[in-house]
Amino acid sequence: MTTLSAPTLIPNTDTAIESIRDKVLKGQRLTLDDGQVLYRTTDIWSVLELAKIVRDRMHPGVAYYNINRHLNYSNVCALSCKFCEFARKQGEEGEYTRDLEYIKEQGRKAVESGATEFHIVGGLNPYLPFEYYTEMLSELRKVAPKVHLKAFTAVELVHLARIAKVYKRDDTKAGVRWVLERLKEAGLGSLPGGGAEVFDERVHKEAFKTKIGAHEWLDVHLVAHELGLNTNCTMLYGHVDQIDERLRHMEILRRSQDQALHRLGYEGDTEGYIAEGIQESEQITAPVITLNMDGSKLPTPAMSDRGGYYQTITPLPFFPDGSALEHLPGPAGIENLRTIAVTRLMLDNFPHVKAFWIMQTLPMAQLMLEAGADDIDGTVVWYDITKAVGEGTHQETTELDLKRAIGEAGYEAIERDTLYRRVGRDGSSWRVKS
Repeated sequence: MTTLSAPTLIPNTDTAIESIRDKVLKGQRLTLDDGQVLYRTTDIWSVLELAKIVRDRMHPGVAYYNINRHLNYSNVCALSCKFCEFARKQGEEGEYTRDLEYIKEQGRKAVESGATEFHIVGGLNPYLPFEYYTEMLSELRKVAPKVHLKAFTAVELVHLARIAKVYKRDDTKAGVRWVLERLKEAGLGSLPGGGAEVFDERVHKEAFKTKIGAHEWLDVHLVAHELGLNTNCTMLYGHVDQIDERLRHMEILRRSQDQALHRLGYEGDTEGYIAEGIQESEQITAPVITLNMDGSKLPTPAMSDRGGYYQTITPLPFFPDGSALEHLPGPAGIENLRTIAVTRLMLDNFPHVKAFWIMQTLPMAQLMLEAGADDIDGTVVWYDITKAVGEGTHQETTELDLKRAIGEAGYEAIERDTLYRRVGRDGSSWRVKS
C-alpha cells in the first residue's frame, strides 16, 4: 500500500512587504516604489490585511451607505472618448435630453423615496444653454429642498464655462469660479469625482484626447474647495493604463488633498515623502498630511467655512463592452480587490474609499469592505453610464440589501448623507444626526 506524503506548503509571503508594513503601522506616507510592490507582489493577502488595518483605524466597526438617486440629464456629448459606451450624438438612436418637467418629477420621486442625495451628471451637450443647468438645480431645490445636489463633473463644469462664454484657456480657474458661484447659488451642494480617468498624458492621448487633462480637472476641484464645496474623485483603471500611471494619479490626488487639508488647519510633516517629477503637483507647497493613524481627526462639514476637501476616492473598473476599446479584457476580480486595497494605502489623507457596487457588483463591494473600502454607495435607482450586470438603466438595490451586505461583512451599517453625516430615519422622513 502506497502512503502519500503531505504536500509541502510554501508560504506566500513577500519580505518586501515588511518595510511597507512598518510605514503603515507608523502612519507614514508610502512611496511610488512601495506602490509598485503592493501592485506586483504575489502576497496579495498581506496587501489586503494592511488596507484593512488602515480602514479599521479610520472607521472602526462601521461601513456607510446612503439613500440616493442618480440623474443622467442627457447622453448627448460633443466628445468621443474610446472607453465610453454612454455618449450619443444628437439624432443618433438612443440619444436623450431630459426636460425640466421630467427632472422635477424625479425630484418628487426622490422625496417620496426618502432620498438624501441626487447624483447628477451627463454628457457635454453642445445644444443646451447655461441657464438649463441653473434652472435644473433651482427646480430640484423647490420640489426637493432637503435633498443634497451633488452635480456635474469637472469635465462638465469646464464645458459650462465654455457655453457661458467665460472660459479662458490660460485661466481655467476664473471661468470655472464664475460657473460654480452661480450653480452654488442655484442649489449645488458638492461635486462628484468623475472625469478624472487616469492622470497621465500618454493615457489621455490614447483613450480620451478630446477631454480635459489633469491640470484643468485639478483646477476645477481647487476652485470648488476654495468656495467651500466638498468634492469626490475617481480613477478609471484597467484599460490602456499601466501600474506606474495609476500610482502617479494617486500621488497627484493626495498632494491636492494635502493642499485642501492644509487650508483647513492641518499641520502635517514637512519631511514627508513627495514624489519628484510630477508637474501637476509642483505648485503645491503644503506639507504631507496623513489621516491614517489611530486617533487622527477626519475633516468634517463644520470646517466648510475654511474650505472644502476631497471626501472619497472611488476606483472604477473599466467595462470594455460597447466601447471603442472592447478588444481589451478589462480588470478581473483580484485586480479590483487589489486596487481598492492599494488605493486605501496610498491615499492616506482621504477620509473614505468607496466600493461603488454598480460597477463592482454588490457581492464584490461587500468583499471590498474587508480590503480597504468603508462605503458601498446607495440605492441608485437609475444609472446609465455603465452596466456591470445585465441590460438596461434600472439598476436599483434596496436599503435592506445594503445593510445586509454590510452586516454580513462584519460591520455596523451606517446611513450617511452626502457629507458623511449620520442620518436618522422614520420611513421616508429623515434627519441629520451628526
